[in-house]
Amino acid sequence: MTRTRHLLSGLVALAALLLGMASTASAAHADSDAAPVRVMPLGDSITDGFNVPGGYRIDLWQKLVAGGHEIDFVGSQANGPGNLGDRDHEGHSGWTIAQIDSNITNWLRTYDPDTILLHIGTNDMYGGDPGGAPARLATLIDRITAQAPDAHLFVATIVPLAWGDQTVRTFNAAIPGIVQSRADAGKRVHLVEMYSKLTTADLADGVHPNATGYSKMATAWYEALLSVPDSVGAGDGEPADRPAKACATAAGSSDDHGGADARRELSCATH
Repeated sequence: MTRTRHLLSGLVALAALLLGMASTASAAHADSDAAPVRVMPLGDSITDGFNVPGGYRIDLWQKLVAGGHEIDFVGSQANGPGNLGDRDHEGHSGWTIAQIDSNITNWLRTYDPDTILLHIGTNDMYGGDPGGAPARLATLIDRITAQAPDAHLFVATIVPLAWGDQTVRTFNAAIPGIVQSRADAGKRVHLVEMYSKLTTADLADGVHPNATGYSKMATAWYEALLSVPDSVGAGDGEPADRPAKACATAAGSSDDHGGADARRELSCATH
């Protein structure tokens, strides 16, 4: 009888051990299969990458891949060179804050981003009411946070212009307070100080950054994203051990605007 009890106890212990191992393996598998973080680059021609197709998104994508982050750029637009592994974005040349605001509801519904990178307001500096741009930006931010309360929204001050610098400075000066008041209310809104990262020497035409300027923007976005770890996932910082992540081809074309679940072409990034 004693021997039988010992045998049964051993079997129970073995079963518990096997169950624990299975649970651990299952959790590890689920973690490895976690969906990539959906990031929406949002704005005007500077997000689109005027003068340098892909703009800041080129270097930002490569930095994220190098850091081991699983990222899916999302949006209804697509452009960029071969070393931009995911070309999707929501940058619209010539658009103002109000135009982005009038379309944002459908974009959020379609692409359901986890993280949004917003650089908008440059075209408002040309119009007849640049003084009203901060209020329009506040309205846009409120619309985004109301519809996508769980998404991280990074709001950048706009880059310099070769003319009208005081107008740009006045607009930018209002942005920290707008962002902070939403953050104080519990919204996932974060400020990115972009203006000070570039000078007019980093502009190709007095408005749009050149390649150096876009690279500086990418660095500013990347540092901001890393300061909020769950905005782009933890990453692993070991790109050399992740060839399948950095050099893979997923189902779907980079020119496919079909929907949020489409997976884009990934290319080998050079660093």
